[in-house]
Amino acid sequence: MRAMRAARPAVMGAVALTGALLLSGCGSDDSSDAAAPTGGGSAPAGGSGEPVAAVIKGLDNPFFQTMQEGIESQASTSGTTVQVQAAQAITDTTGQADRLSALAQQSYGCFIVNPITGNNLVQGLAQIAARGIPVVNIDQPVDAEAAEAAGLETATYIGTNNVNAGKLAGEQMVEAVGSGKVAVIGGLAGDVTSAARIEGFTQAIGTTLTALPVQAADWERQKALTIATDLLTANPDLKGIFAANDDMGLGAAQAVANAGKAGQVSVISVDGNKDALEAVQAGTLTATVAQYPYAIGSLGVQACVAAEQGKDLPENIESPVALVTKDVAADAIATFPQPFEEFDNPLADLAG
Repeated sequence: MRAMRAARPAVMGAVALTGALLLSGCGSDDSSDAAAPTGGGSAPAGGSGEPVAAVIKGLDNPFFQTMQEGIESQASTSGTTVQVQAAQAITDTTGQADRLSALAQQSYGCFIVNPITGNNLVQGLAQIAARGIPVVNIDQPVDAEAAEAAGLETATYIGTNNVNAGKLAGEQMVEAVGSGKVAVIGGLAGDVTSAARIEGFTQAIGTTLTALPVQAADWERQKALTIATDLLTANPDLKGIFAANDDMGLGAAQAVANAGKAGQVSVISVDGNKDALEAVQAGTLTATVAQYPYAIGSLGVQACVAAEQGKDLPENIESPVALVTKDVAADAIATFPQPFEEFDNPLADLAG
């Protein structure tokens, strides 16, 4: 297995789009059912026969609901049994760690993990990896220093290049507003994913736009609505709002509408959830940078199957992203939750 050496995935070059990932053609309210395990079923042969455990973030966010769909669909396709457990909410770090600990007492051939923070699962994962069980880290990277201190090695990291995703949003914001003042709404303070998206956005706008200090809305729509409302009141000349996820972007878009500034203040977010795609199509949201949690989940299962078969995995696997504006929103909705563009799947020749 390969060590997790960086808290952010390496850039793997241009995403081009094909392959086994295109399976059949390819942030938050609390949910009491979020922790319930689900089975992936059995279908065509191709899996190693050993079940896979997956621990993901809270299903109170549609992004992670879609990730679960990708995990289960690929498990069915590859003939792998999967048990998915999720945190009670997107901030439930302790509950997520407890779910991992419970699964670690059972017999699984590989673990797929999407930690809430960089270190909330590190100790449990280190114990799993020490038993020779592959750990596939998806979406939220484990903290490199914490992993090294615990002796944790992962088989691979699979996720979005969040700096690049932020850059796409920043470039589109410059195109949309031209010049002026923009607000930036981030997720949890200190979160590496939020920070990377904001970093990319800031790089892209450069000195063309003036960014206000980052406000943290904890990935939550209602908090973003409140923050954006205050920002619009304090800054009547505000031209745009960048939100680090779609839930917060939709909250900001609602604030813009409430202020009577629809069409005057651009709102761009990241994720590509279906409600955000529909908002882009309707013109409520200016754009979203779609990453594909379905693809991330699917790739996670493919990586586990390959790891169980003893195959060497790339240290980092970059999942696809695409800018969705009104002119392509219909295409993105038609293929959701699968990517609407093709991309090269580096695991296509490994898992099977």
